[in-house]
Amino acid sequence: MTSERIATLNVDEKVIELPVLTPTHGNDCIDIRALGNKAGMFTYDSGFLSTASCKSAIAYIDGDKGELLYRGYPIEQLAEQCNFLEVAYLLKNGELPTIAQKTAFENTIRKHTLVHDQLTRFYNGFRRDAHPMAVMTGVVGALSAFYHDAMNFSEVGHRNMSFHRIIAKLPTIVAMAYKYNSGLPFMYPRNDLGYVENFMYMMFGTPCEEYKPNPVLARALDVIFILHADHEQNASTSTVRLAGSSGANPFACIAAGIACLWGPAHGGANEACLKMLEEIGDVSRVGEFIERAKDKRDPFKLMGFGHRVYKNFDPRAKLMRKVCRDVLAELGLENDRLFKLALALEKIALEDEYFIEKKLYPNVDFYSGIVQKAIGIPTSMFTCIFALARTSGWMAQWEEMLTDPEYKIGRPRQLYIGAARRDVVPLEKR
Repeated sequence: MTSERIATLNVDEKVIELPVLTPTHGNDCIDIRALGNKAGMFTYDSGFLSTASCKSAIAYIDGDKGELLYRGYPIEQLAEQCNFLEVAYLLKNGELPTIAQKTAFENTIRKHTLVHDQLTRFYNGFRRDAHPMAVMTGVVGALSAFYHDAMNFSEVGHRNMSFHRIIAKLPTIVAMAYKYNSGLPFMYPRNDLGYVENFMYMMFGTPCEEYKPNPVLARALDVIFILHADHEQNASTSTVRLAGSSGANPFACIAAGIACLWGPAHGGANEACLKMLEEIGDVSRVGEFIERAKDKRDPFKLMGFGHRVYKNFDPRAKLMRKVCRDVLAELGLENDRLFKLALALEKIALEDEYFIEKKLYPNVDFYSGIVQKAIGIPTSMFTCIFALARTSGWMAQWEEMLTDPEYKIGRPRQLYIGAARRDVVPLEKR
């Protein structure tokens, strides 16, 4: 990152000079940190659409090219050649692990998969029909009440312990949320299974019979985890960073991220895709709904198509498209009503000039929802799966922020548009 160039701003005949920072990839950034002192002004950027809120070396998106990099590595290569824990290691440490590092990291994660037994009773405080994301937000936030022996986050050992604990325990917590919601007994983790296989065992296993994870389905979930591990400074990641900037413990920060992710405009898109398919109902009605999507007067929207960041094909969608077909073929669901409908919708959208011109390609949410439903994960759990995967990125972002020498507590400014200063009129005169 360099700052050899200077941007000038003319304010009331006064010239303000501001350095221009050049990143490895992406747009140059005007450093406005001194603007308030130099000009007595702030910038206004609702939604932070033109504001870099931090420096980060973790992930980079090029929406025009349809490119996503984790620590410089293309997401396609990581999804094809690595497993999720290798990617989690990469996000935290900046480099892919060697064989020895991979083995040690996986063994460390296995040692932390159990949750405190008293925490399992915490679930009983929720209504049986509570949304799993509500349960997750509460349980993850409560982890700080059980694991408070490593809270000096200026020490790398304490940060490592927090990272290992939360990456290891999220699958257990998510699976328990599912079991509780379903009225089924909790399944404790097995250290002889891999990360994804262990999660599937805790989700779908019962004490009544032996459960063996299907390797095709396990690989599909592994890819979903990798593709959702990080995505630059989105709303939930920014929430984690802002919460963490106050010095809050990482369990509270991740709970805040989960709460933000729960919003339908963020992590609920794949659940919305399935609901849309149920609304369409049959292949014979696809044309009708395609026309409705084109009609500006009609409030109906095709969920799972297009992306706010990607102005090209979402690179994660290309990978999920193949995974989707592998899963449907493995389970013999090519002719299932809902999946036939999804594939018909995809075909028309990819060939229709309107969608091509608008670049409304199927995104990762469209395919991941189909895959998760095929695997047997209920739609209410989709965002929990998203949160499980994204926690690796959130924790990497949290640690990066804490170790940044320019780290400060977040304190956005505002453009105040309320009443001007005025005096209170005594009650009897109002």
